[in-house]
Amino acid sequence: MLDNHSAHISKETKAYLETVTDRFEFIFTPKHGSWLNVIETFFAKMTKQVLRHIRVKSKAELKERIEKYLQEVNENPIPFRWTYGIQG
Repeated sequence: MLDNHSAHISKETKAYLETVTDRFEFIFTPKHGSWLNVIETFFAKMTKQVLRHIRVKSKAELKERIEKYLQEVNENPIPFRWTYGIQG
């Protein structure tokens, strides 16, 4: 997945990609959104659901709780669908 940075959509990049068909599949994020927003949302949700107001005895316990959360999320994945609307 790529953002729409000029290096990713330049003439040179497009020309190179035409020489290596079927090697790469590029998925661009919408120009009005950032893939970082998805990551930030994920960590905010994890913080609210798992990490807020907890006490752990060690880094190992914290790591264990985070890994358990990731396992649970991966067992029942919910694909993220980009949407865009003008708010006014």
